[in-house]
Amino acid sequence: MAIERRPDYLIDDDALAEWRWPNFTPQEMACKGSGKLLIVPDFMDKLQRLRSMYGKRMPITSGYRSPEHNSAVSRTGRDGPHVQGVAVDIAVSGHAAFTLLQLALADGFTGIGVAQRGDHAGRFIHLDMVENSTSAPRPRVWSY
Repeated sequence: MAIERRPDYLIDDDALAEWRWPNFTPQEMACKGSGKLLIVPDFMDKLQRLRSMYGKRMPITSGYRSPEHNSAVSRTGRDGPHVQGVAVDIAVSGHAAFTLLQLALADGFTGIGVAQRGDHAGRFIHLDMVENSTSAPRPRVWSY
């Protein structure tokens, strides 16, 4: 796995050796296109807290995305919360999705995207921690 190194993020080999989020793996959080990994510890701490409250598996279908991969799979192009390392898509549907949505709202996630139509295997909830700005007011909830 290639590790993207930035001084303001905890993403070096020592950090991987000290991985502190027991319900998630570096592999599932890494970019599905490039294999690179960018971790924002505060976001991961919040995600782990949510998982502890939820009490069930939270399969991550998309965590960090390299700018190149994100531009291939998202309308946000080479930018967006996945590129910043502060977003995940979680495979969940039905009543479990409703429960997860309630917990995420209560825990203060600032972006929540709900994709609950079609085949159950493709349903998910997007969670992110993008800061509020005049160009992108937060908190925000949307559907796909």
